[in-house]
Amino acid sequence: MAKGLKGYFPQIRTRKEVLEEIHQNEICAYQFEQWGDEQKDEFLDFCTGVRGIKMTYDSFFKEIMNPEFHPERLEELLSILLEQRVHIKQILPNDSVRLADEGTLLITDIVVELEDGSLANVEIQKIGYAFPGQRGACYSSDLLLRQYKRVKSRKKKKFTYQDMKTVYTIVFFEKSTSEFHQIKSEYILRAKQVFQTGLELDMLQEYVLIPLDIYKESKHNKAIENKLEAWLSFLCDDSPERILELIEKYPSFKDMYEDVYETCRNIEGVMDMFSKELLELDRNTVQYMIEEQQEQLEVLQKQVEEKQKQYEEQQKRYEEQRKHNEEQQKQYEEQRKQNIEQQIQLERERVEKEALKKELNELRNMIIELTKNQN
Repeated sequence: MAKGLKGYFPQIRTRKEVLEEIHQNEICAYQFEQWGDEQKDEFLDFCTGVRGIKMTYDSFFKEIMNPEFHPERLEELLSILLEQRVHIKQILPNDSVRLADEGTLLITDIVVELEDGSLANVEIQKIGYAFPGQRGACYSSDLLLRQYKRVKSRKKKKFTYQDMKTVYTIVFFEKSTSEFHQIKSEYILRAKQVFQTGLELDMLQEYVLIPLDIYKESKHNKAIENKLEAWLSFLCDDSPERILELIEKYPSFKDMYEDVYETCRNIEGVMDMFSKELLELDRNTVQYMIEEQQEQLEVLQKQVEEKQKQYEEQQKRYEEQRKHNEEQQKQYEEQRKQNIEQQIQLERERVEKEALKKELNELRNMIIELTKNQN
């Protein structure tokens, strides 16, 4: 299959040629030896066409999709995702007010202003978070605040809120969270604020979330059927078979792969790009593990608190039961005492009754004797 890719891209070199160039350059050779075997194989595979390059890598994505040099590429992708014709007016610098650590695990972040004044933020998340909704809302609010400051600064006293335009937050997830996998049948998730009464107000914030892993799984052993699927395959599928299918059905992607493999001819440059990706991936993985452990710690703390609460409740119930048992025991003792007193009283009454009965019998006998004597 590598031969098949080379048929389209003759600039692809053999593994031997790439290794020779690496070892002819001391800097490249040293850098290459710092990588693990898996990383070496990945680099050699995409340089020689055994596999494609992962377009979700920040350096490669920005190289191929840079709107400054190829605006038509990002415009087409945004037009498909936003379901409207998009023309990029300008690229905005990443000078938002977002907190510094919000870049964690964020691979790509491109902010553009569209022709109608709307803003679009295109991001690729390497690893999804447990609650992507909260993060997405913060990103969107940040983008809206950024537009507000820009428009108000430009309009000054003539500013009205009607000057504000929609802000779009578009996030590609290379590895999505469990929430997305509960609805595996969907891989393009659009959202905006609506009212349950049907009231129509433009609330300005819209979202498009794309779990690439779910898309890739859904298209396993299935052909590409439309331009949306072509773009998503371009972003997430590095198999040579898919690349060949893509450029045969949609030749415009061939130019993008041409740029990729031309970049790969600059071994020193592409090694530097790849090293940065590995470094960022390591940093992100460590940060992710820290955040994941923090979440686990919070979960464990919550479990401990719940167990403590359960223990205290059980202890309370035990004390209440103990008091109840003591009350019952006390009542039982009082009842037993009453029963004994009643038995004593009954016995006393029985003895008195027997004595009276005896006296009565004696009186009867006396009467009988007196009667006999009188006769």
